[in-house]
Amino acid sequence: MSETVTPTEALQESLLRLADSDMILGQRLCELCGKAPALEEEMALMNVALDLVGQARHWYEYAAELVGDGRTADDLAFKRDAHHFRNALLVEQPNKDYAVTLARQFFFDAWHYLTLQALAKAPDARIAGIAAKAIKEVQYHLRRSSEWVKRLGDGTQESHARMQAAVDDLWRFTGEMIEADAVDRQMFDAGIGPDPDQLAADWKGLVHAVLTEATLTPPPEGAWMQRGAKVGKHTEHLGFILAEMQFLPRAYPDAKTW
Repeated sequence: MSETVTPTEALQESLLRLADSDMILGQRLCELCGKAPALEEEMALMNVALDLVGQARHWYEYAAELVGDGRTADDLAFKRDAHHFRNALLVEQPNKDYAVTLARQFFFDAWHYLTLQALAKAPDARIAGIAAKAIKEVQYHLRRSSEWVKRLGDGTQESHARMQAAVDDLWRFTGEMIEADAVDRQMFDAGIGPDPDQLAADWKGLVHAVLTEATLTPPPEGAWMQRGAKVGKHTEHLGFILAEMQFLPRAYPDAKTW
């Protein structure tokens, strides 16, 4: 995305970042259907996934209206290639063990909750309405994921080691979520998006507080971060997610997917 963006372009891009991140994380969580460590956890994961996919649909619908080229929410979700997706790198990372699944969820939930808090106050009534509804769901997501991070981090020697390894492994994908680019600044200037500096400070404060209570050690300040999602540069994992997620809509383009 160019450093010079029109208000409409910035809004479209911002909506796609929200929609794509929700959609891809929802898809990742759905991979755990039948594979969660307990029935209660499977039900919780699937509920979170359904919440995220539902939120994604609302963002996609608004984005499709703004794009105005005849594409629908279905087209944006299921007929774009990987380099057109704008989801955070974090959410496309594999589930691996349950510590990784929960650490990924917590890092995202913290960003998601803080972002929705700002969007719920947006002058754009459509955005404010979607965010106000979504934040009720995401508040639960954050409470659940943070409690699990604490439980495993301050649990047995094995659970602590696994959660610490998950934090260390995923940390490099968190920086881009709280680093502002031209789109983020334009959205803030328009009174829609969060203050980038405040978002970064609040996210770090929230995450560090939970990690400390979980007896986990956050990586050092200034640790190297992997970037690129905001301009369509992703890890190798996204292509495999989309190949599975988009197969039916691409094979049967007249089918109704929602």
